[in-house]
Amino acid sequence: MSVLVLAEHDNSILKDATLAAVTAAGELGGDVHLLVAGLGAQSVADAAAQVAGVAKVLLADDAAYEHALAENLAPLITGLMANYDAFVAPATTRGKNVAPRVAAALDVAQISEILSVEGPDTFTRPIYAGNAIATVRTSDAKKVITVRGTAFAKAATTGGSASIEAASGAGDTGLSKFESADLTTSARPELTAAKIIVSGGRALGSSDKFHEFIDPLADKLGAAIGASRAAVDAGYAPNDYQVGQTGKIVAPELYLAIGISGAIQHLAGMKDSKIIVAINKDEEAPIFQVADVGLVGDLFTLVPELTAKL
Repeated sequence: MSVLVLAEHDNSILKDATLAAVTAAGELGGDVHLLVAGLGAQSVADAAAQVAGVAKVLLADDAAYEHALAENLAPLITGLMANYDAFVAPATTRGKNVAPRVAAALDVAQISEILSVEGPDTFTRPIYAGNAIATVRTSDAKKVITVRGTAFAKAATTGGSASIEAASGAGDTGLSKFESADLTTSARPELTAAKIIVSGGRALGSSDKFHEFIDPLADKLGAAIGASRAAVDAGYAPNDYQVGQTGKIVAPELYLAIGISGAIQHLAGMKDSKIIVAINKDEEAPIFQVADVGLVGDLFTLVPELTAKL
């Protein structure tokens, strides 16, 4: 079986989400080829060639792929799939945007957010907000799969010696146009790659209180900042902080949930964390059912005390 993996990158750096997808692709058996589509992305292709388990890197260097527009990427991948048995993408915003288009073009059923590879055509994936795990088997000749990055180990970034070949597609389809990107920049670790995450919930009461209590603790720990959907919807934190089923799926070594009740939607995004610490004044809050350490009390008193002792 030959597998094509979509590389997640920003035209200069290969993102960690790609490494988990490479691991999953390797478990399917056969050769793993990595597609780097972008503009001026030679450095990404060079890094991809060093990833353990990658046999070949396909570099599609074209202005049409600079901003990873799904309308342009999908036809490129669909054309390349004539030579592959499976297409694998990280279950990121980009992967979730591109993979369904590829599946539709190939007339196959997509298998979303797999947690494990049980065989060449059998996988496990979460259903009911992660409260149950389904084992699914596909009879499609070609497979389109997205991978939950927290479920697979990251492939080593060194030790590989893949060749790099040029790839080309239809280019700009004219179906969409990149206008601008308004990105949040931060010196803190990226949320999905952080080893420690401090998340705040609606109980903080306002955007000012959110940053007053969460930011100093995160800075002391060198942590990324997350938030519940309720906090994001209330405007306390930006959308890219959201952890949960409709936000980002994380599995850090330490997750601090502050003022978060623990709705199913939120738990689905962080319950695989190695150690979960919860601070909440409601001792019946669902978050305590998954927490390794629970502290019942007023967060406005406890969080400053914790921050001061670090």
